Amino acid sequence: MKIDGDGLYLVAGAALLVGAVLPRLLRRYAISAPIAFVGAGLLLGLFVDRSRLSPIAEPKLTEHLAELTILIALMGVGLAIDRPIGWKRWMVTWRLLLVAMPACIAAVAGVGWLVGLAPATALLLAAVLAPTDPVLASDVQVQGPTTGEGAEPEEDDEVRFALTSEAGLNDGLAFPFIYAAVFAATKGAVGNWALEWFAWDLIGKTVIGVAIGVGAGWLLGKMAFAAPSRTFRLADSREPVLALAMTLGVYGLTEVLHGYGFVAVFVGALTLRASERSHDFHEDLHGFIEQLEHILTWGILLLLGVAITGGLLKPLTWSGAAIGLLLVLVLRPLTAWLSLTGTPMRRSERWVTAAFGVRGVGSVFYLAYAGADFSTDLPWLWATVGFTVVLSVLVHGVAATPLMRMLDHRRDKAAK
Repeated sequence: MKIDGDGLYLVAGAALLVGAVLPRLLRRYAISAPIAFVGAGLLLGLFVDRSRLSPIAEPKLTEHLAELTILIALMGVGLAIDRPIGWKRWMVTWRLLLVAMPACIAAVAGVGWLVGLAPATALLLAAVLAPTDPVLASDVQVQGPTTGEGAEPEEDDEVRFALTSEAGLNDGLAFPFIYAAVFAATKGAVGNWALEWFAWDLIGKTVIGVAIGVGAGWLLGKMAFAAPSRTFRLADSREPVLALAMTLGVYGLTEVLHGYGFVAVFVGALTLRASERSHDFHEDLHGFIEQLEHILTWGILLLLGVAITGGLLKPLTWSGAAIGLLLVLVLRPLTAWLSLTGTPMRRSERWVTAAFGVRGVGSVFYLAYAGADFSTDLPWLWATVGFTVVLSVLVHGVAATPLMRMLDHRRDKAAK
């Protein structure tokens, strides 16, 4: 039996109902909701027309769906972080972004080159797999904003803070490396484009993203919490749609001005959060965005499972599987562990932070975005990225609950 047309509404309704129940059902077990949704997608793929539900067949649809999911997730994690931004306060984040991420990209690109990939293709694969995911890593991230009278604007869980803040920023900061791969494939020798890339794609677009995020977050914060007119004071009227309006508006404005919209959305959310930390309107904003994120995430995971049933992984080779295994089990943990040397984190916290570099929707977006310039290798790239994402979902989904419980237990024991 094949499901199409009106039957898809039945599938969508059932998926939403299961999605509402599943996180509570699995809370006690070492299995995450993303694992279950990928599995459901694998089964669903047996009954639907898979020819149109493939990222290769529908790259633009894949790109925009993944893009929207990431944007919603970035707004959510930005609103969830209590810790004020600063160089010392965010030291673990800067280490993961400025040391671990480039080192991991270099390592994956090097492995890709060693197994026979063209340098541009190896760099693209490394850049696509670089960002840790703000979407699928909810089990190891901060759970939401702390508000109310006497609320401390600080995170007491360094691991959750590190993974949340890293995922919030590195989705946007992977863009320069994506552009470097595209330029290597289309513009030839590095000398032809290196200066332009450094000045504009690495520095210029990032600065624009940060500036718009700070400006928009400050203006909307003033309006929502301190506008002279109650009509514009959205915190009083409890209008959580502000979070969605800000997400789309800030992203659109930044992209029109040729900045990095992912960076702007996350920075804007942090700035809005800082505008009035104790107000419980932040909980309304975060709750609204969290629900949207869940719906979009369930859809992405179901479609990924359907695509795998339809043959997404058929072009996978031993070298692609080896790259995925090395990244998830060796390269990310090792580079992140070394980058965190000298931080106040305990040894167990460093290992867990290093291990949980979840790969997911960000990788899907970047490959859909840049894949057109690598058409010859595209089926293999999708197979390798799909394998790595599923591997990450399985490994990190199974490990998240017991490891986070272990850290919580050790932290509580040390506090006594």
